Amino acid sequence: MKKRVSVQVSSISFLSQALSPWRLVTAGMGPWWALWLTLALPQILEGQSPSKLQGFPELTSFHNDQFQGEWFVLGLAGNTYKREHRTLLSPYIALFELKENSRFQVTNTMTRGKRCDTWSYALIPTTKPGQFTMENKGSGTGADREDIQVIETDYTNFALVLSLRQTSSLTIIRVNLLGRKWRLPHKMIDKFVCLTRAQNLTKNNFIFPDVAGNGFAGSG
Repeated sequence: MKKRVSVQVSSISFLSQALSPWRLVTAGMGPWWALWLTLALPQILEGQSPSKLQGFPELTSFHNDQFQGEWFVLGLAGNTYKREHRTLLSPYIALFELKENSRFQVTNTMTRGKRCDTWSYALIPTTKPGQFTMENKGSGTGADREDIQVIETDYTNFALVLSLRQTSSLTIIRVNLLGRKWRLPHKMIDKFVCLTRAQNLTKNNFIFPDVAGNGFAGSG
């Protein structure tokens, strides 16, 4: 069950349901992010269902103790995100705390000016390595179930995370790139792009910092 706490009422509070906990913005990435995506991510038809993960072998093991700790959210894409969301997001950090029964308590912190928003939720492990479930806010059997899968990680530098939430009308897809530092090598970003392409996402579905005015935000 998610918990959301706002230190001060924020103009982005209305996005808590539409954008979910997985948000992005980091500082200092610069225009090369936009150039990379422009070259690597051609336009793909929207509205398609998630496809199989080609080029990403399934995890045979997952080490919770190594995955715990602080992660920076460096990349975010999803089929419910739009261009206008990019201006509403600020940098944030995700803290994974390992609890009993291999559960994670995830606390996210995002600052925006003098405001500080935090939201938290629990990840419950499944029998599949690196896979967790998270119940979205709601009660009863009708609450949407969200499945979160760590696709790839080296624990010390980066992690790729795929989130799928099935609603009555569509499957909500989110792809996240996490890093232990604010910057990552291009090869890791390439993996992120490949994963988004496997989910039929387009450039319009990306949320990134510092893209306004560099030719990407307004491109096809």
